[in-house]
Amino acid sequence: MSGLVRTEPLRGEPPLLVRGDPYSVVVLLQGYAEPEGVDDAVRADGSVTLVLPQAWGSASSHREAAPEGAGAKTALEEAARGPILVDTGGPWAREALLGALAGQGVAPGDVTLVVGTHGHSDHIGNLGLFPTAALLVSHDFCLPGGRYLPYGLGEELPLRLGPGLEVWATPGHGGQRDVSVVVAGTALGTVVVAGDVFERSGDEDSWQALSEDPVAQDRSRKRVLGIADVVVPGHGAPFRVIREAPQPRN
Repeated sequence: MSGLVRTEPLRGEPPLLVRGDPYSVVVLLQGYAEPEGVDDAVRADGSVTLVLPQAWGSASSHREAAPEGAGAKTALEEAARGPILVDTGGPWAREALLGALAGQGVAPGDVTLVVGTHGHSDHIGNLGLFPTAALLVSHDFCLPGGRYLPYGLGEELPLRLGPGLEVWATPGHGGQRDVSVVVAGTALGTVVVAGDVFERSGDEDSWQALSEDPVAQDRSRKRVLGIADVVVPGHGAPFRVIREAPQPRN
């Protein structure tokens, strides 16, 4: 019999810092989804998270470009040496995003990699703020200026960006090309920035209605819960994942 898994909200308001080595995680903006008016209208925006390498400092101006002709692996590892933004929120959150970054001592030009977990407007609506960053949106990777590089990513083939830092294929919500960012080695254990694989804590009875592939998403949710100590969902507060040992049968 497998152990039981339950979740509970992580205390604190954004910006919520989870220190780590070699990467810290800062939840800059907490996503939300709230019914509004009639006709099933919803007002929503996605969570925005910053992954900061320990070696990076706000005073640092040194930035290496990937060598001309470098492959995707080299380019991604180089991009991951600086601040990494996971999702950008919608364009209506532009000023809030800029303010949240400034609060961490990060300017848009400091961001070296933006990961878009999927292609919905409330998650990648501010890509234009980061023209000098490499972009990994769903399964597409391009360097500044629009140079696209092929790379391998699948459910059984995660993409390693650095020690304890990976991008996982987590299909389902937006189809087959959703991704999540996995950060190991933090003070709270492994943090998974999951996009809309999880809408929020306690969404067990509602996520299917928003999923393009519920079978794949159910598989992705189980994979994330199997490794995560903390999940940053797309539209709610970060939450802890607590595993309880099964009770022995009498």
